Amino acid sequence: MAAAQGAGSSSAGPPGAPVSIPGHSSSTAVVVWEWQDEFGRWRPYRGDVCKFIEQGFQASQQKGRRSGSGLVSSSISLGHADAGLAPYVIDIPSLTQFRQDTGTMRAVRRHLFPRDSAAEQGIIWEWQNDERGWFPYEMNVCVFLEQAHASSHQRVDLGPLGYNYEVDLVAQVQTNKTTRFCRSVRRRVDNPYPVTAALAPVHTGTGCSCQQCWLNGGTGPITTRYRHSMTNFPNSSAAPQVSGRTTSVSSSGVGFVPYNKPALSGARSAPRLNAQSSWAFPQAGGAVGPSTGLSTSNGVSALNLPVKMSKPSKLNQALAGWWRSLAASVMGLMTAAPTDPEAVVRKYLVEVKGTPVDEDCIICMEKLASPSGYSDTCECRTIKPEMVGRLTNCQHSFHMLCVLAMYSNGNKDGSLQCPSCKTIYGEKTGTQPKGKMEVSTFPQSLPGHRDCGTIQIVYHISRGIQGPEHPNPGMPYTARGFPRYCYLPDNEKGRKVLELLKVAWNRRLIFTVGTSNTTGESNTVVWNEIHHKTEMDTNLSGHGYPDPNYLDNVLAELAAQGVTEDCLRK
Repeated sequence: MAAAQGAGSSSAGPPGAPVSIPGHSSSTAVVVWEWQDEFGRWRPYRGDVCKFIEQGFQASQQKGRRSGSGLVSSSISLGHADAGLAPYVIDIPSLTQFRQDTGTMRAVRRHLFPRDSAAEQGIIWEWQNDERGWFPYEMNVCVFLEQAHASSHQRVDLGPLGYNYEVDLVAQVQTNKTTRFCRSVRRRVDNPYPVTAALAPVHTGTGCSCQQCWLNGGTGPITTRYRHSMTNFPNSSAAPQVSGRTTSVSSSGVGFVPYNKPALSGARSAPRLNAQSSWAFPQAGGAVGPSTGLSTSNGVSALNLPVKMSKPSKLNQALAGWWRSLAASVMGLMTAAPTDPEAVVRKYLVEVKGTPVDEDCIICMEKLASPSGYSDTCECRTIKPEMVGRLTNCQHSFHMLCVLAMYSNGNKDGSLQCPSCKTIYGEKTGTQPKGKMEVSTFPQSLPGHRDCGTIQIVYHISRGIQGPEHPNPGMPYTARGFPRYCYLPDNEKGRKVLELLKVAWNRRLIFTVGTSNTTGESNTVVWNEIHHKTEMDTNLSGHGYPDPNYLDNVLAELAAQGVTEDCLRK
């Protein structure tokens, strides 16, 4: 981590100092990086995280100027700035955030603001959702509200910024101008945002199509040529707030953002990924004690053994076998060994010869004609760094060792997902903790579905200890808001969705352990990209009905997880 930060600092200049670009006259401005959530809202990173991102961005620009190719292919691991953001990587040329444990991709953008704006002071305006969590407005709204606040205005209209709201700055209330629905707002002071060089006067109004808005806004094309281009980015236009979990932004057409090499062999792995080992001991800091029995997320009582080995050995294998036998004898359960990673890779990839010279492996960002970029972090007896394989169905090609490293860093459930087109090979499973799913029906109708009754789903999950498939093995996780009640219309399509949700539940795909978008709490049970309706009779929050597109949207989300009608025929 220190090495990465040091590299960023040396490229970007002393901390807090604006970067000067040779050959250009420049003024200074405040830079804010934001990411786009699933509802189309832009949410600013914290000031210290923005500073780290900006250092990486400036380093990429400087390398591009030296090479004459503009922005070079590079990625920024946010875990170096905030341990809670360890799963997230930003790909600089494509302005995309990638979450390594779920594959979720979000657009990011870079905005410049005047030195006397709210951004330099670290002032954030936030609104409160239905679950009493606070969400920041995008930074241009924060700047607008702060200007009004400094001028002693009582009420402001956010219409010119693309939002159908007005805000009472004295009462600290936001009102929807159409529905008159009200929410609380607040003003908060946080870390100031970093100062950087601005090559042109900073825009204070709506973005246009100039090069500055393309680059700094992250909302238009990038004119410089770079390797590993990506297409079909999420729409970056401003969208009204929808605090529910039912609006879907599809990313199925978005290209794959390469892993950064250190993060791929990250928290759940030893410094070198070992593709031959089928057992993982508790990580440092995760063990409770050598004789403490802990209930894992799968409900199997595991003894934490005081053994730590960096490479496989006969003793390692013997201890692993002994542990599994002991667990079976104590619990009456048999825990199946994970599928051998090498066998999975060879099952779904066919080795190819005569690789085109100019074709890239989008996992390691090296040419397929060159050895795998993961040869220094993943070892295997039979899969060599120069071997290239093609997936049998979608025909995309990668270094076989790169696919092996990607698989070894996941659930090791015997399935593969193409990092380019997201085609799933085998049966994908998730990391949902142990729990219970209950289903019942009653005659009351849902708005928009007056011709049928209602299906009620109740999910029960309790707090527990994270397993090896979770972000922090051995640490506790919380389970807030359970039991969770969800609703479907009791018609043909609703019953079809129900049956597919049962499949998704059994495959551990509906929930996961991570960081809550609502509260910011980490190590807690959260929804996992399959949206549910948690209210019956109102859709002001986006959580309820009527919603004529919901059933089709959730079917598409289930299909993206490999849960389709074909699963019901098995």
